[in-house]
Amino acid sequence: MHRLQLILFTTLLAGVTGVANAQVSDDVVKIGVLTDLSGPAATATGPGSVAAAQMAVEDFGGSVLGKPIQVISADHQIKPDVAAGIAREWYDRDHVDLIVDVPVSAVGLAVQNVANERKKLFITHSTGTADFHGKFCSPYAIQWVFDTHALAVGTAQEVTKRGGNSWFFLTADYAFGHALERDAAKVVVENGGKVLGSVSHPFATPDLSSFILQAQASKATIIGLASGPPDNVNAIKLGGEFGIFQGGQQMAGLLVLITDVNALRLKAAQGLLLTTSFYWDMDDQTRAWSKRFFAKINRMPTMWQAGVYSSIMSYLNAIKAAGTDDPLKVTAKMRETPVHDFFARNGHLRADNLMVHDLFLAQVKTPTESKYPWDYYKVLTRIPGEQAFGPPNPACAMVKQ
Repeated sequence: MHRLQLILFTTLLAGVTGVANAQVSDDVVKIGVLTDLSGPAATATGPGSVAAAQMAVEDFGGSVLGKPIQVISADHQIKPDVAAGIAREWYDRDHVDLIVDVPVSAVGLAVQNVANERKKLFITHSTGTADFHGKFCSPYAIQWVFDTHALAVGTAQEVTKRGGNSWFFLTADYAFGHALERDAAKVVVENGGKVLGSVSHPFATPDLSSFILQAQASKATIIGLASGPPDNVNAIKLGGEFGIFQGGQQMAGLLVLITDVNALRLKAAQGLLLTTSFYWDMDDQTRAWSKRFFAKINRMPTMWQAGVYSSIMSYLNAIKAAGTDDPLKVTAKMRETPVHDFFARNGHLRADNLMVHDLFLAQVKTPTESKYPWDYYKVLTRIPGEQAFGPPNPACAMVKQ
């Protein structure tokens, strides 16, 4: 009897000690969704990213290591200085532990600088420049969903292999657009194609007409859209109006989201090839989560929004396993743990803080192929993560030479 009591007491003491040793700064884990709540990226990120973060916290149980988890949000207005100012205020005054989302790349890089200064965590989902885990890699910044290299391998390689051997790039004039063009052009040339030229246009410009005409005049077989929303959507619409497709040229969307296809409708978007990290209708697991998301937002999730949920769950599980919310201890634990959830297949966080996972090449269905709302993609093939993302960039100081 005494032996049993001793065992019970020892077990209880171990549990109490574990809680006592748990370290959560300021007695709360605070996550800030810094996003575009009202501008051109709001549909693909914005309120949907906030909802995804809240879903993750609710599904986790609302607390970790006995401390509450809070989600706050703000609109960075697609302005690097505004985003950097909010990030400083969040880290310094509001004791935010983790910032997530942050479209677009120039804005994300500004937030990354602040995260480095404050030694706090930042996980980017909707910023794709490969420089995040290359020359600007940081122990405090993680890239979770995609990068420009992966999109280039998926789309440019496949289109070139299918006979699209001459390209002209229509490029959004900011960090992401230029990185996307750079990576895609390299893949085109490596696969035997030619790049005939490119033209840059302002981000979210209201009129792409003159740029479309330059691309049309190039006579390139493929007009590569090195841009995201809303520029890619506007370019595809104008391409149809200007007779691009009737003239024998095609457009390849290097970044196309399901919300872009929904805005275009299938008649305009049909046949487009694209690379994605996530599609809501791929299997039972993706459908179950996406239908819950749809009930909150009334649209299916983009890969960015699904990635927000995935990364936050990984982050919270790492805090629980590490017994602390110390940034470097948490990321170390995240690297130890494979990522296998509804979002990621064969995922793992690499030494350069890139979450490598499988991607999928998809083609937009024709109106007759689509059987129900948001039934937009045919998944053509799986692209293994190591192939899509490639090896670590030696320019990253965290990569062992």
